[in-house]
Amino acid sequence: PVSIGMSLDIASIDTISEINMDYTATIFLRQRWTDERLCFDGNKSLSLDGRLVEMLWVPDTFIVDSKKSFLHDITVENRLIRIYPNGTVLYALRITTTVACSMDLTKYPMDKQTCTLQLESCKT
Repeated sequence: PVSIGMSLDIASIDTISEINMDYTATIFLRQRWTDERLCFDGNKSLSLDGRLVEMLWVPDTFIVDSKKSFLHDITVENRLIRIYPNGTVLYALRITTTVACSMDLTKYPMDKQTCTLQLESCKT
């Protein structure tokens, strides 16, 4: 098994829709793991073009209740791949996602809602 470290920063919460029972947020997702096949000699990391991600193994991470999501691609895809000499890979993405959030509005306007953002990974 591969241990994957993950961090997530919410850059913005763009909209909250009581009608559609969802919210839209822009997030920065960072994942880190070690792939010994990528070890190399040297003491500096390599930053790779995001298009090379197709040539690497990356975790199959998804947002659980996402209705729709997209990766930003202006002016190029907003992906970072950095490989360190010991084979550690840093993979970072900027994603905007619309996520389902069941809201109980029976006490509106005195209600309080809690919406979650859950990430999972498929086992293959």
